[in-house]
Amino acid sequence: MIEKGRISALQMATLLYPTIIATAILLVPAITGEYAKKDMWLSPIWASLAGLFVIFLAVKLEQRFPEQTIIQYSGTITGKLIGKLIGVLIVLYYFHATGIILLEYGNFVIGSFLPRTPLLIVIGSMVLVCGLAVRGGIEVMARTAQVLVPFVILFFTLIMILLTPELNLDNLFPVMEYGLKPSLKGAIIPASWFLQLFIIAFILPVLKKGEKIGKAGILTVITVMITLVITNLVTLLLFGVITTSFTYPVMEAARFISVADFLQHLESVVMAIWVAGTFIKVSLFYYVVVIGTAQVLHISDFRPIVLPIGLFLTVLSFWTSSSLQELEQILITSFPFYDFFVLIIIPMLLLVIAKVRKKGATKNRRNKGKVKK
Repeated sequence: MIEKGRISALQMATLLYPTIIATAILLVPAITGEYAKKDMWLSPIWASLAGLFVIFLAVKLEQRFPEQTIIQYSGTITGKLIGKLIGVLIVLYYFHATGIILLEYGNFVIGSFLPRTPLLIVIGSMVLVCGLAVRGGIEVMARTAQVLVPFVILFFTLIMILLTPELNLDNLFPVMEYGLKPSLKGAIIPASWFLQLFIIAFILPVLKKGEKIGKAGILTVITVMITLVITNLVTLLLFGVITTSFTYPVMEAARFISVADFLQHLESVVMAIWVAGTFIKVSLFYYVVVIGTAQVLHISDFRPIVLPIGLFLTVLSFWTSSSLQELEQILITSFPFYDFFVLIIIPMLLLVIAKVRKKGATKNRRNKGKVKK
């Protein structure tokens, strides 16, 4: 393993939680509401099944190939040439995904708070800070997440509680007026966020021995699902069907908060959630890009390539799309299929081929062939 650090299952869950909700809580309500209407709060429940499935795939593959990432065992399963192509494809996917995340972050910060600040400064500063975390390794990133995530949860809970007096239950009914179809249709886009949990395939090799990886993965999916259900439900009860008219419904919701003309303008709290969560998300995706690149190129130490890759990610974020509207279209139209192919089809084929060709270990190093759940 290139990475010498080791983290616990709880630290892994702490890393994964903001990796999904950081961007989802701002973008998912409007996107889901477009298709699910009043049933938008149900969509994250169906979407979470995608998260459970990719975690299942990652754990099963890790059982057969302990202490290896998908970049490494794809060559063992399919052969050197095809395995190398799969590795390159996965690394390119994470390059592209990281660029999109950075552009989402930059557009939000500039559009909501710093309209006169150059996009390059906003994105470049985030990449620099994340690069320092990546150079520190997975342990530094996990400990940073342990410090930041409780504040993210606290601020999120504060926003939801303070919005309670403004909520209108009439906006919720009738539930499932047109059956399950709208909520299932609305679950397609959020499922893309849950599919990102396949990033666990790069974390499992650095977990401490004896950790309950199955339980930690399921806990992560459930907490993310609950967070998105609450987010969608609150925005629905506040705005009703006009939720889709806002790009960032949670940001607009925060502007409604006013307690005794004293506690107002809590957009800064949403900003704090966004920046802290995005920092962890970008750091983890950035880390996967660096580790994946090092493994594809057979580099023994990943640290020297961290800053050069960071520079490339900064440039790539500007190439991703030319406007916020175009970026939203990419997330709605092409990216779900992109995610589905890379994060489900490829791992599923690798697992099937590994079983048919009887590749990999038959016992899990953690608990004699059984994943603790």
